[in-house]
Amino acid sequence: MCGILGAVNKHFDESTLTLINHRGPDSLGVKKFEVGTHKVLLGMTRLAIVDLSEAGKQPMMSSCGNYAIIFNGEIYNHMQLREKLLETEFKGHSDTETVLYYLKKFGIDAVKDFNGIFGFSFLDISARKIFLARDIFGVKPLYYLVRGESLVFSSEIRTIKNIENQTLSIDEDNLATLLKLRYLPSPLTLYAQINKIKPGHYISVDLENPHFDIIEKYFVKPQKKQNIPIGYPIVEMYGKYLDEAVKRQLMADVEVGILLSGGIDSAVIAALAQKNSKKKLKAFTIGFEGDYEEDEIEQAEKTAEILGLEHYSKKINFTDFLSIIKETTRIIEEPLATTSSIPMYFLAQMASSHVKVVLTGQGADEPLGGYQKYQGELISQRIPRGLINLSKKIIPYTGIKSEKILRASKSLGEPEDIKRFLNVSSLFSNDEIGRLLKVGNSKASGLIEYFYNLLDLKQKKYSVERMMALDTRMNLADDLLLYTDKISMNFSLECRVPMLDLELVNFIESLPIDQRIKIGKSKIIHKKFAKEILPLEIINRKKMAFQSPTNFWFKKHHKVITELLLGSSAFTNILDEKEVKAIINQHIEGYNREKQIFLMLSVYYWLEYF
Repeated sequence: MCGILGAVNKHFDESTLTLINHRGPDSLGVKKFEVGTHKVLLGMTRLAIVDLSEAGKQPMMSSCGNYAIIFNGEIYNHMQLREKLLETEFKGHSDTETVLYYLKKFGIDAVKDFNGIFGFSFLDISARKIFLARDIFGVKPLYYLVRGESLVFSSEIRTIKNIENQTLSIDEDNLATLLKLRYLPSPLTLYAQINKIKPGHYISVDLENPHFDIIEKYFVKPQKKQNIPIGYPIVEMYGKYLDEAVKRQLMADVEVGILLSGGIDSAVIAALAQKNSKKKLKAFTIGFEGDYEEDEIEQAEKTAEILGLEHYSKKINFTDFLSIIKETTRIIEEPLATTSSIPMYFLAQMASSHVKVVLTGQGADEPLGGYQKYQGELISQRIPRGLINLSKKIIPYTGIKSEKILRASKSLGEPEDIKRFLNVSSLFSNDEIGRLLKVGNSKASGLIEYFYNLLDLKQKKYSVERMMALDTRMNLADDLLLYTDKISMNFSLECRVPMLDLELVNFIESLPIDQRIKIGKSKIIHKKFAKEILPLEIINRKKMAFQSPTNFWFKKHHKVITELLLGSSAFTNILDEKEVKAIINQHIEGYNREKQIFLMLSVYYWLEYF
């Protein structure tokens, strides 16, 4: 694991690398190459997890001198890939070395064989090409900027900004997209000049061309449908895939811990991890001072006791919360509306003082249908058209203040998938965005359409299945996984996601939909398996989202927030003061606008920093 930084026809040195030293404080490395008429620099900061010896250091060169790599991530099946490289004489047992020689032998398209999390740059000196790739589910971020005859790329934006000393500008259409979706899907960032590699994609840069010929490709291997015989123990099969995923992701030469909530997902991961570990694992939980249902410490403590884990916990309050929004915005580098990024800060901070690697239960809800909106999609497809039309007329006059219900009502009766999915996921309405920004045109619909067509989702029979597939590759990657990676790596902590193991997700998405979700039931096969390894005491707990009690906090402390936002000319020059105040007032009146307020705070601090 490391932070990577590279450039073509631009200069940087180890002082620039120190900006991402948190991603890899164990060592720094820079190598220079002459490729045709271009000067190529590759740099990295290493967090040593697999092969702690000199043999695992980067940038790494092939023995022939024609290939080089900087690699951020882990390839969990790399020892299996080595079985295809019997002619190679390896210096060590790092997965980076496996990736280097695997790509050397089979070419960049062989990236489809990697089961893991990664953002990397592979330099083919003889072919005069450089490749940038991001893992299938986008667990690891990778940014790049092209300007004239120069290219800069990095795990984080801050190093690109440091190297690219020309003025960067905000793209207001991208800001409109952020307000619409609550996050910015790849390839967008708030900077007009900086892009993110899309999940499951690589770009090829031809260094023969002075101005670069950049080709983008989706590299994912076509999914094979599971032929499951009638009567086959499908839950047992699921359990085997999940157990193997956890076992693979325990791969480390350092201690591994668990991020533990009070729910089923992290408990299942913890139970399997402890079963496959030779020593007692450490588990970490964050809670909140006061009587909040979001506080899961008591439930997590009980889970840890049942599973035999060594448990650590900490409680935070509103003062902690408000003071740290500014810091998390700096760390994440992209504004988000997701309040759980705040407890993640304290969780990663606590875990990093004990371990270098943690496993998390993230990634179960999207492919397995765990969110309430998926139930809404199932139900809406069965409501008669006449009743839908009547409901849409009545709801505005009911006095309903639930954001989820009001948002869902806007999607009722919309026959087109993309428009309907967008409506149900929208944070701000089009009218609100128009009043907030005055200018700006959201690109959200086009981004959803891109993945919808790429994944050929029309061939999936059920609309809820199409929605889940999109979420698994879009908002999961550039929202939840983005802040998890940035915050955990800020504390030199690697966060792994067993629920997004490639083989496991392929199995899940090939199952009949009624094994995943039905009306009134979600994550069906997951919960069936959980019952086989966890006591009912854990299974029957009420589902609790990993989030903060911001609904209450933003009402109680609304004056502090209003003064903060409206006291900044940088903020009010971009977002309309009157509309900002109206949104805060709506929250005070009982409409839950906590995500909208959190995003505005995030934008406010982003403007301060960036």
